[in-house]
Amino acid sequence: MAPAPVTLHLRAESKPMEHRSALTPTTAKALADAGYKIIIERSTQRVFPDAEFEELGFPMVDEFCWPNAPKDEIIIGLKELPEESFPLVHEHVQFAHCYKDQGGWKDVLSRYRDGNGLLYDIEFLQDETGRRVAAFGFYAGFAGAAIGLLDWAWQLEHDELLPEVEWYPNETALIADVKKAVDGVVARKGVALPTTLVIGALGRCGSGAIDLLRKVGIPDEKMIKWDMAETAKGGPFQEIVNSDIFINCIYLSKQIAPFVTMESLNVPERKLSVIVDVSADTTNPFNPIPVYTVATTFKEPTVAVETVAGPKLSVCSIDHLPSLLPRESSETFSAALLPSLLSLNERESSRVWMDAKKLYDHHCSRL
Repeated sequence: MAPAPVTLHLRAESKPMEHRSALTPTTAKALADAGYKIIIERSTQRVFPDAEFEELGFPMVDEFCWPNAPKDEIIIGLKELPEESFPLVHEHVQFAHCYKDQGGWKDVLSRYRDGNGLLYDIEFLQDETGRRVAAFGFYAGFAGAAIGLLDWAWQLEHDELLPEVEWYPNETALIADVKKAVDGVVARKGVALPTTLVIGALGRCGSGAIDLLRKVGIPDEKMIKWDMAETAKGGPFQEIVNSDIFINCIYLSKQIAPFVTMESLNVPERKLSVIVDVSADTTNPFNPIPVYTVATTFKEPTVAVETVAGPKLSVCSIDHLPSLLPRESSETFSAALLPSLLSLNERESSRVWMDAKKLYDHHCSRL
């Protein structure tokens, strides 16, 4: 007996400034060609205009109508749902940020349980080797490094925090803007290019950060690339304090010693002026950068760290950094997710989806 056809309902993102999409016109067409029914919610902020989906013949429905969709539709999106209390009755494919004891995790997860729904958390979809099947890591690191350099250059000529950052239509435009800011302040102020320390340099995220740094002209000798071997001794690390920019790109899975503390930062010889916490484990009790508590946004991209010694210091902790380059990051991510989506019609026997359901059941048992 052939598996029942799958209906995927692409919901509009409600998070402010979130322009990415779990499905693109390209991947939606690939799913439709494989026999899937694809329903697209209209969106006022998605980087792919509604017309790009309409031209391919997809049925379009109202923005944010997914709560009233038939129960057999699988709702696919990216970022967390709005903070509501109504039970969730559908199967959802998304990032929910509730499996690592983040603030409010019980409230989030109980909505799925109470509605007899199901969460397939994209962060934990893994192949047979344990590697994530799809991630935005590369462009998270790429965008984080860009904002780090923009902030470093801004601080040298301004007292106020870095102003709102707008999303870019493509990588070339972003690189040009960052290079202009860095080269300009170096010429005007007579300062050296910044030394940047990247922790998690061997992963997707760290690779993206290093790629951006190179493309804007930061030489390799100005980049310190650390991974698990270098952090094994446990922090806090003086090398971070001695750098101009610190970019945290680790995947936090357990408690570790903090990389920096207020004590390690409050020294007059500190050079560090910018922290980019790409990992953005802001509410995680094991956050290895416990010197800030605010998740920043593109509208307010940094928050000041109230130090009593050394230069001014700010943190960028935007948790959807790839939305700085929404079209390219969405295309890359969705293409990587596509093979797994093509097995949704056999999700009761597909290892990727079976494991995701087991993980959901495990965390529901903790409620």
